[in-house]
Amino acid sequence: MIKRNKETETRYYRSFTDDFVESRNQSFRVPENYTWIHENLFYRIISRCLYLLAVLFAFPYCRFWLHVKIKNKSVLKQHVKSGCFLYGNHTQPMGDAFIPFRVLALKRVYIVVNPANLGIPVLGPLLPVLGALPLPDTIGQMKKLNEAIRMRIREQGCVVFYPEAHVWPWYTGIRPFPPVSFGFPVEYSAPSFCMTTTYQKRKYGKKPGITIYLDGPFYPDSSLPKKKQKEQLCDRIYDCMVRRSQNSTYQYINYVAED
Repeated sequence: MIKRNKETETRYYRSFTDDFVESRNQSFRVPENYTWIHENLFYRIISRCLYLLAVLFAFPYCRFWLHVKIKNKSVLKQHVKSGCFLYGNHTQPMGDAFIPFRVLALKRVYIVVNPANLGIPVLGPLLPVLGALPLPDTIGQMKKLNEAIRMRIREQGCVVFYPEAHVWPWYTGIRPFPPVSFGFPVEYSAPSFCMTTTYQKRKYGKKPGITIYLDGPFYPDSSLPKKKQKEQLCDRIYDCMVRRSQNSTYQYINYVAED
């Protein structure tokens, strides 16, 4: 049973695609000449250094600021030396950028993001250096993104998707999401995992603590046509996340559908 107190904020939504968090440059789009794969040695060195700093920052930020606990982390150990995909519910505007670093400390992480994130002052331009993969608008750019994802999986990295797409801070449910991003594990024959963020009341402080549950690996059923493989994989991960979301016991923000 999920509890809430008198101070719980209520937010109203019309559809699951409503935005509750917007950047200052929400209309930012990926430039035509955007580069998803950088071969420049200097760029790659800078990227590695900044990534290491982000990983070092992620531990105290997740542990002491967000109060994150991770359950079932052992499911990832046997896939340290192979590329994989990770799917999560999108409930932390800043935390969702660093939680994967905490979860996958031994593996390089690449997060697929809305291009609006690149328009954020100061931090936005640094996101690609840290491994962010912005979604493009054109077919030609999508081919380049696909090439980048294929290369990162081949390099034994982890590509992270938040298939709900829109951030709903502190939301305790799982919103419906389309199977579009699940075509990558089908195409690259790589394992998929899910991380479900849940919320519990803390003894001290107004904001809840976070418990993240890891599950997997999930593999597509190769006996099915590719479209069906994608849909089945999406359904399995969605159902798993819905079950895990039942471990939320406290609502910091209550979301209510408008009539």
